[in-house]
Amino acid sequence: MRAGICNTDLELLRGYYPDKGILGHEFVGVVEQGPENLLNRRVVREINAACGNCRFCLSNQPSHCENRTVLGIVNRNGAFAEYLTLPTKNLHPVPENVSTDEATFTEPVAAALEIQQQIQICPVDKVLVVGDGKLGQLVTQTLALTDCQLLVIGRHREKLANLEERRIQTGFADAVTTGAFDVAVECTGNPEGFAIARRALRPCGILVLKSTYAGNLSLDISSLVVDEITLVGSRCGAFKPALELLSQQKVNVRPLIQAHYPLEAGINAFAHAQKKGVLKVLVDIEEE
Repeated sequence: MRAGICNTDLELLRGYYPDKGILGHEFVGVVEQGPENLLNRRVVREINAACGNCRFCLSNQPSHCENRTVLGIVNRNGAFAEYLTLPTKNLHPVPENVSTDEATFTEPVAAALEIQQQIQICPVDKVLVVGDGKLGQLVTQTLALTDCQLLVIGRHREKLANLEERRIQTGFADAVTTGAFDVAVECTGNPEGFAIARRALRPCGILVLKSTYAGNLSLDISSLVVDEITLVGSRCGAFKPALELLSQQKVNVRPLIQAHYPLEAGINAFAHAQKKGVLKVLVDIEEE
């Protein structure tokens, strides 16, 4: 029914990963063939399909399955198509009070929530989010639910205004005090963002890398060792808690939606999504 264009989709077009299949991993679909209890229902699905037999699957780490396929990314055609086939495991029905537009954000909301599964964040913690794009917006909203002392920095006043409406403190790079934060979450995927996040941390702080980087990144390894900085890579998350947040309206994704395109205008949709400053572009596979 609907799929969102993600930065990962754009990077794949630029050659980030040599997959030549159909793109699209943020989606809502309607089951036409499958278990009777899911027929004609709107569903979303976690993007990794695991084998269930490797060492990672057996240690309850299926997102790192050695034989996994990843919807629209690795060895499994994605959602920018009229139909797709998926394993029924980990299909999640969309709650009635969650719109199709909102449910399209289940995957990135789940990814944002994964941070809280990896590290403990308390109200006394000073937390910095670097980046005001799609991912930074969702990471910030989910972290705000912990009541931590939160600051998000970016370059776009209009994007930061979305968060200010939720009474979240925002600023530009000059608002960051060196060595003042317990946790920094880097959501930009560029070296400048990494440098800001690293500079912000106190000794024994935690640096969460929420975005992949194209090419190599220069690191001052010695300072990471001396300051005993913990680096945390963070990827996919569980869909059930993400759907619960959307259903409870604790995360507001609507301000992030900037355009809809029909599938037949998919090239135009991708061109729009690649424009500087654009947040989320949705592709309508079929009219509701």
